Amino acid sequence: MSDSVTGQIIPTLMPEQDEAGMERGRLLFAQECNFIWGAADQANLPEASLPEIAFAGRSNVGKSSLVNALTGRKTLARTSNTPGRTQQLNFFDLGGRLILVDLPGYGYAKESKTKVNAWTKLVKDYLRGRVTLRRICLLIDGRHGLKPNDIEIMDMLDKSAVPYQIVLTKMDKVKKADQAEVREKTAAGLKKHAAAHPEVAFTSAEDGTGVAELRASLATLADS
Repeated sequence: MSDSVTGQIIPTLMPEQDEAGMERGRLLFAQECNFIWGAADQANLPEASLPEIAFAGRSNVGKSSLVNALTGRKTLARTSNTPGRTQQLNFFDLGGRLILVDLPGYGYAKESKTKVNAWTKLVKDYLRGRVTLRRICLLIDGRHGLKPNDIEIMDMLDKSAVPYQIVLTKMDKVKKADQAEVREKTAAGLKKHAAAHPEVAFTSAEDGTGVAELRASLATLADS
């Protein structure tokens, strides 16, 4: 893909996947995936070893549902009707090749300022010097687009120089006629964010939209 302003060729994170790429993604995410660590503060972070992919997003964005859909499991990452239940970094070992990191959700209106500050510190501590972190998937609810607290997190990631990709969720709840506009509007909001990849993925954990493609893209990081 190319930048519409500069014309510069930008490597794609979500190329048109051939059968071999899609199969590599399927096979990787079909492997055994186990919870191996939970960390509520920097002192308890596990040793960095395998490549890591972290998933971040608002408390009600469907983060746990997407992680479960990627791995083909219903209960790997805990889902809840009460947003904001995950209060620690949860680490999952995928076949001894990749670590999936489920970050605590942010932006839940009932959270106290103390909890918000604790979340920010925990995530900043994780991001700082985590040499095995290959990508953050920043999940955005496709029905609502970028919100002010999403922008705040993006600013924090920019300052940390951590590469991240926007992944739209719950796209099954967006009318098909509106999906292209949602994606384009979201991509336009990324232009001022240095660490954001300009390419936007969209998914639905409910009907499987985009899940295989995201698997294939993330599988390319397993041996990096």
